[in-house]
Amino acid sequence: MTDQEWAFLETVARAAFANPFGETRGDLDFAIGGAPRGSSSEEILESVLSRVATQVESLRRRGLADLKGQRDNRREVLRRFCLFHVFHRHVDHFDRLIQAQLQEGDKPCRVSFARQALEELSGFGLTTEEAERTFAVFYQLRRAFYFIRNGLVGSSPSMKALRRHLWDCVFTHDVRWFEAGLWNRMEEFSILLLGETGTGKGAAAAAIGRSGFIPYDPARNGFSESFTRNFVAINLSQYSEGVLESELFGHKKGSFTGAVENHEGLFSRCAPHGVIFLDEIGDVSIPVQIKLLQVLQERVFFPVGSHEPRRFSGRIVAATNRPLDEMMVNGKFREDLYYRLCSDVVTIPPLRQRLQEEPAELEHLLDAILRRIAGQPVSGRERQLVQKVLQRDVGREYDWPGNVRELEQAVKRIILTGRYQGVQREKGKGDAMERLAAGLRDGALNAEEVLAAYCGLLYDTHGTYEEVSRRTQLDRRTVKKYVQMCGREQ
Repeated sequence: MTDQEWAFLETVARAAFANPFGETRGDLDFAIGGAPRGSSSEEILESVLSRVATQVESLRRRGLADLKGQRDNRREVLRRFCLFHVFHRHVDHFDRLIQAQLQEGDKPCRVSFARQALEELSGFGLTTEEAERTFAVFYQLRRAFYFIRNGLVGSSPSMKALRRHLWDCVFTHDVRWFEAGLWNRMEEFSILLLGETGTGKGAAAAAIGRSGFIPYDPARNGFSESFTRNFVAINLSQYSEGVLESELFGHKKGSFTGAVENHEGLFSRCAPHGVIFLDEIGDVSIPVQIKLLQVLQERVFFPVGSHEPRRFSGRIVAATNRPLDEMMVNGKFREDLYYRLCSDVVTIPPLRQRLQEEPAELEHLLDAILRRIAGQPVSGRERQLVQKVLQRDVGREYDWPGNVRELEQAVKRIILTGRYQGVQREKGKGDAMERLAAGLRDGALNAEEVLAAYCGLLYDTHGTYEEVSRRTQLDRRTVKKYVQMCGREQ
């Protein structure tokens, strides 16, 4: 093998498991395929796969495409090069399998192309065990790409960063850790999703939850579980404490009034490689937090009314829009639970940030929402009509307090009524403080305006002219004048 050929193999090997949502993978694809800058993504990929296939055939003719007898770094580079080739030969098959499994639901689908793919892997010198595990990783890679790309719409920098981050939550930032054994140990890494209401924390959790490793079962010619069963979600805020414990951990017959039979809780029903999404984790009581902590620390739980421990082998993803740092200071959220949940913390960007970074993001979101509502792609005309109403009724500066969830409801209201007025929120104390600070910083306020803003803030806090007068050492009539100047009282 020439030095030039070896350099090509090394480049492909680096691309094999590179984060597909990162810039490095894009640069590697250009280097591999040689496509000119400005080419479409389809053209770039076509040129990459063509050059890789040509190199594979050249190595085969010379008897150099066999991992047997190769050692250390040379074996690893050749292995990744061969895996890149086989994976991309079956990408379309994996996509059709994912779509078929979505239709089928919790019953695992048969994998018609498995034998061919496994034979190709074995042909490069992988053992049967290595080939089956690699095939399962292939399926995981494609599911992660599918659900992270399709479940999180947007081209803004913050959304691109979010997709890269979620990929790392599934495979780690260095796939060598993953391949060395973490592929079967990711349940040890709990994820905490933070963000305002309606930003898409559930979509991010689903992308992680549907992308877990699922073993291939040759006896069934399929994977051991459906990824639809591997992800289960619960909104913790909608249950009372007693009911919530039963929903999470199950209960034994007769353990309380109304427990007429045994009940399997969420942790019992979770598949071995599954993910449980605990939404609104900030709303649960301290006793429930203690029980969740035990699950995370010891991987065991007890159904209500039972002393028999049950084992939990899945992964936890939790989310909240509440300020956990403040809650820990106030004793409302246990620090030990927080530090068990936060193997990684992922913050979902608010819609206003996304639109500030990339105004065209609104068009992508509207297309996705309309397609979901209609159940099929819609023309650009429908999106333009909705966008025109939004521009007329709320304008470009609207801050979307309900985020993407509000945008979806706005689209539905426009379809029904032809208008959307948005959420009219009063400016709060925080807004007034920010305006005063900005005015002082910019030197844009005169003395009367400074006094008016300060008196208004004090009135918001204390509610009486007398208290504002005492604190500012101004007479009551002057205080009233300043408070009225800033619109607090008439």
